[in-house]
Amino acid sequence: MKTRLIFLWSLFVITSSVYAQSLKPYNLRFAKLANRWDEAMPLGNGMLGALIWEKNQKLRLSLDRADLWDERKALDISKLTFKWVEEQVIQKNYGAVQKIGDAPYDTSPYPTKLPAAAVEFDLAKLGKVVSNELDIQTALNTIKFESGTIFNCYIHATAARGYFGFEELKDITVIPDLIVHNYANNLTEQGDNSHAGSGLQKLGYAKGTLTKTANTILYHQPTAEGHYYEVLIQWQRMAKDQVIGSWTISNDKPAVPVAIAATAKEPTGWPEHLAWWKQYWGKSNLSVPDTLIQKQYYLELYKLGAVARKGAPAITLQAVWTADNGSLPPWKGDFHNDLNTQLSYWPSYTANRLDEAATFTDWLWKIRNRNLAYTKQYFGVAGLNVPGVVTLSGDPMGGWIQYALSPTVGAWASQHFYWQWKYSMDNAFLKTRAYPYIHEVATYLESITRLKDGVRKLPLSSSPEYNDNSINAWFFNWTNFDLSLSKFLFKAAAEVSAANGKPSESKHWLTILAQLPDYEVNQTGFTIAPGADLTSSHRHMSQYMAIYPLDLLDVNREQDRVIIDHSLNQLEKMGTRAWCGYSFSWMASLYARAYQADKALKQLQIFASNFCSPNSFHLNGDQKGGQYSGFTYRPFTLEGNFAFAQGVQELLLQSRNNYIQVFPAVPTTWKNVSFNNLRTEGAFLVSAIKENGVPAKVKVLAEKGGWLKIKLPFKTFVVKGVPAAAVKTNNEGLTVVKLAQKQEVTFENG
Repeated sequence: MKTRLIFLWSLFVITSSVYAQSLKPYNLRFAKLANRWDEAMPLGNGMLGALIWEKNQKLRLSLDRADLWDERKALDISKLTFKWVEEQVIQKNYGAVQKIGDAPYDTSPYPTKLPAAAVEFDLAKLGKVVSNELDIQTALNTIKFESGTIFNCYIHATAARGYFGFEELKDITVIPDLIVHNYANNLTEQGDNSHAGSGLQKLGYAKGTLTKTANTILYHQPTAEGHYYEVLIQWQRMAKDQVIGSWTISNDKPAVPVAIAATAKEPTGWPEHLAWWKQYWGKSNLSVPDTLIQKQYYLELYKLGAVARKGAPAITLQAVWTADNGSLPPWKGDFHNDLNTQLSYWPSYTANRLDEAATFTDWLWKIRNRNLAYTKQYFGVAGLNVPGVVTLSGDPMGGWIQYALSPTVGAWASQHFYWQWKYSMDNAFLKTRAYPYIHEVATYLESITRLKDGVRKLPLSSSPEYNDNSINAWFFNWTNFDLSLSKFLFKAAAEVSAANGKPSESKHWLTILAQLPDYEVNQTGFTIAPGADLTSSHRHMSQYMAIYPLDLLDVNREQDRVIIDHSLNQLEKMGTRAWCGYSFSWMASLYARAYQADKALKQLQIFASNFCSPNSFHLNGDQKGGQYSGFTYRPFTLEGNFAFAQGVQELLLQSRNNYIQVFPAVPTTWKNVSFNNLRTEGAFLVSAIKENGVPAKVKVLAEKGGWLKIKLPFKTFVVKGVPAAAVKTNNEGLTVVKLAQKQEVTFENG
């Protein structure tokens, strides 16, 4: 009788052929195991995660769970108010603010994301590794040994458990060992980056307990304030040379074993796992002729599928791949809302992964009540804002408070409610989520701003992360970062109010919008703030928010084009020496919005070749010795990865100013390009093909119906699916046609 793992592998081989597009060329494939956690093979299902690598001659699975947190408070927010901070800035007494607002983040080990444990197998009993492959199509890691032994592991896509197994074992004494982290001893491990933080032992937890039987290990780890988690490993010998096992992590409840029967035909739920990944990969695809870009793009989409899942928390800095180096994770693995969480969801919308995108808005809605209380306490007004650095439950963590307690974080968070509505045109989401959330944030921002001589302004403004956390990081006039977000917010508030049948509210928000000043621009393009030009290289693109992602400027308008061109020219003059990896990813989208395709492509190539680990993780620093950036460290965070994916999509399809554009910024070397079922605002699914340098066809499916306004990549065309007379071209060169729900229209070059 075939055992479970043979069945699993043969099922994989058979089913992989049914996918519309083979993803095998984009697999991670090595001849050995990684010897660092941030180069490991990553597996995940949004809630659980694992990193497979080698440590001290052991095959190691670093286990993680997204909601394992120590949420003890280090910041006493009751000692801070926005008005008091303003007074200290005016009085040049900013040290008092830093002591209360900034210092706790650096001096206290909590609040923080927590790693769970690790599973290890003795490599001395397994032999030399000859092949190590992660199949991204099915999220299965397979390791082959010189002895003929095969190790398979995966995390079930929809269940809270992971599976592992061996085939052709030569040493039947191979069993898993559970390795606990140094929460309760004085041992220290060498951290591997400058932002690793304190050792885990500084959290001061009681020693955990290990309970072992012949084929199970249970680890119970108390954390803080009565909380705990458990890790359970179990395994079963299926035949003389074959073993199958599972693991799970529970949070504040006992870990529940999963039966593994040696006689069961399918004991692990593999078909359901496979079905989930099949539907995930079937939502969209694209093909570009640059193998570096193509592979990195699909690895980013794989990671998105591994870290975003309904019911799981939003994507943190490392999501379900918390550092396994004996230290707190980089920047405590928290939710950084001054760009990291937002960039992590950028590709979800165009890639037609709205379920994955919804994990951000679901989490923001879940923490809304705490954020309402925070807004009232710190800002002293009604309405809603979101901390810039925040715990799982929504409490502010402090840090550099210009950004950690920024007055416009809620406005940026609101964009994702707006996008979720615009890309889905889901009326229920509009009424129950997008409208109330955006309305509450707009209410707050109106209240916190001050109106003088018909012009509205913030009491204090900042721009991440210019001048770091010094008093000079505060401005008494609008920064373009805060101003752009405010313009977007009130514009969006007017739109969702009108769509929700509230015209008087819409008119009110348009009135507030008109009270905002113009952008601060000069010959350098967007300044940071009045009197503060970009005069050196900097990692954040904060002052360029109006170009992307907020889409408030359009390069097709002459006045906007001048601002965009001057801004990009100034960025180029200042260079990239102080950039991180995500800077290049973001820059690709900025260039794409300016139709500077070849420059956008260069940013993507630099990111993929210089700023990523061999397993595709974004390591922030330049890993080739500082070729492009003076940052050569390696703290792993995910936002750069996902911003890269959006940068690729922006070359092929853009939603801009209530119209969509196909092939807006295709690099000159890309002669053959195609994509299928990318999504745009208005809930349109778009497919297109370019052959031998010539755009050939564009197909659009109206998921909800409505007016399609599209800028096609050819001037003359043959239309199919609707009467030719129904298709018009307006004065802006846009093709316009009204489509019914589920109606499809095709434009062929001709």
